[in-house]
Amino acid sequence: MSDQHLDRELERRVEELGYELVELERAGSAHRPILRLRIDRADAATSEAAVNVEDCTRVSRALESFLDAGAGLAPKYVLEVSSPGVERLLVRPRDFERFAGKEVALAGKEPLAGRARRLEGVLLGIEGEGVESVIRLRLEKGEEIAIPLAEVTRANLVFRWGSGGRRKS
Repeated sequence: MSDQHLDRELERRVEELGYELVELERAGSAHRPILRLRIDRADAATSEAAVNVEDCTRVSRALESFLDAGAGLAPKYVLEVSSPGVERLLVRPRDFERFAGKEVALAGKEPLAGRARRLEGVLLGIEGEGVESVIRLRLEKGEEIAIPLAEVTRANLVFRWGSGGRRKS
C-alpha cells in the first residue's frame, strides 16, 4: 500500500472512530517505521472535549489491528497516538473556522501582513477557498488584519498559563 493510500486510510479509520486526524508524522526507517498521529475530537473548541489517554488507547488499538493485517509496513513499526496538546496545530481551513474566537499564533517565512514573521492575535476566521483563502486576525490593540493562508507556514492555538488559556484583559 502506498504512503498516500495508507495516510488516507488511517484518516478514514480515525474519523470512523469519531475523531479527527490533526497530524500524521512519519519518522524512523524502512525497517522500523514510526507513525505519529495527533487526534482530536470534532467538538474540541472546548477544554471539556479534550482527547484523553483512553481516547488515544482506543484509536491505537483499532489502528494496530488494521496495520498488523497488512498495511505494508515493516513488522517492527511503531504507532504513537496522542492529543494535539493545548497549543494545537491549525492545519485545515475548517480548523480556522472551528477555533474562531481563540487566541492563535501564525508564522511565515516572510513578514506576515508586512509586520513580523510571527504574529499573535484572536482568530476571527477564514474567508475564501483554496489558494485565495485569507485568515482574519485581531491583534492585541484591536486592529484587524487579513493574512493569505498561503503565506502561513505554521498556525497553532496559544495557551497562557495561569489565565485559563486566555489573555488577561
